[in-house]
Amino acid sequence: MLIRRERADDAAAIAAVHRSAFAPRYADAGDTDGAGVPGSADPPEVNLITRLRSDEGWIPTLSLVAIEHDSVVGHLCLTRAAVGPFPVLALGPIGVLADHQGSGVGSALMHAALGAADALDEPLIGLLGSLEFYPRFGFVPAARLGITPDDPAWISHFQVRSLSAYDSRITGEFHYAEPFYNL
Repeated sequence: MLIRRERADDAAAIAAVHRSAFAPRYADAGDTDGAGVPGSADPPEVNLITRLRSDEGWIPTLSLVAIEHDSVVGHLCLTRAAVGPFPVLALGPIGVLADHQGSGVGSALMHAALGAADALDEPLIGLLGSLEFYPRFGFVPAARLGITPDDPAWISHFQVRSLSAYDSRITGEFHYAEPFYNL
């Protein structure tokens, strides 16, 4: 497996990854496309990536794909976020093709993203996600570092990972790039 930055011609394959990774979650929840057809609409993560690419928070060098046998099998992106006046990163979405889940693709993407962000002297990454998956990569409840999500409903699953350039003065309210608020 190779992890590299996203290229322009990867967009369709990345959409397919997020469709494969997230569609079952929405189908199981009974979500519909607005016409009453379960599971026929794209999961919101597919459109989120499209909107993020045209947002000022998009960082092309931090949109990573996992390649296996010349095919995109996973994707992760980090975008510009803020904690008060401090620039930080937000992680998400991260997706792996359904038939590749559990094989280490997501972990490889996480390690590559953490290394890339650290090498760029970014101080912190925040995310809203699984309390079982992300702590193995050093993510902790954000409140431990004095950081709160700007949506109080997220507090239980909002986590952060400090990096080498972390400064303990980075406290306050976390704000994602705008497309995250239009899901």
